[in-house]
Amino acid sequence: MLILASASPRRQELMEKLNRPFLCEPAKGEELLPDHFPVEDAAEYLACHKAREIFEKHREDQDPPVVIGSDTVVICQGEILGKPRDPEDARRMLRMLSGKKHQVCTGVCILSRELEKSFSSVTHVEFYPLSEAEIDAYIATGEPSDKAGAYGIQGAGALLVKAIEGDYYTVVGFPIARIARELAAFL
Repeated sequence: MLILASASPRRQELMEKLNRPFLCEPAKGEELLPDHFPVEDAAEYLACHKAREIFEKHREDQDPPVVIGSDTVVICQGEILGKPRDPEDARRMLRMLSGKKHQVCTGVCILSRELEKSFSSVTHVEFYPLSEAEIDAYIATGEPSDKAGAYGIQGAGALLVKAIEGDYYTVVGFPIARIARELAAFL
């Protein structure tokens, strides 16, 4: 059995590309980092936390599952930009990203009874300079509310992006080609 430890529709859609049956069972634990944790390791740490939470629920199953956990963070000027708390927080993040390069880091953890593998995939993204009107219009779409860094590249947020360097699917939140390769060791 293969379990995706996520409720993200984007991750579910990308999992379907594997052509393997899977279940979705979102982790419910809090996404907290230890104090002074390195920002570049945050996504992988959180992905492992999610995968382990779901695996523990199934550890005693007759046929324990392979669990995939994933988490995405946006890093700008050394600060982790998670999901915005409210529209004002989204506005702050989008102003910070305006006209600048930032990193999107997606951590992945694949876990079974016999094996655990984790990795981080990093993509560099550059935004166009954004006017206040563009920021307000994007916030009005509602899209920023549940996205790390207050934008989704696969939606209307694509209009904010000047360039990317790296895996597009890392920015979406699930580097599926690398996941498929790592998953081969489990199946």
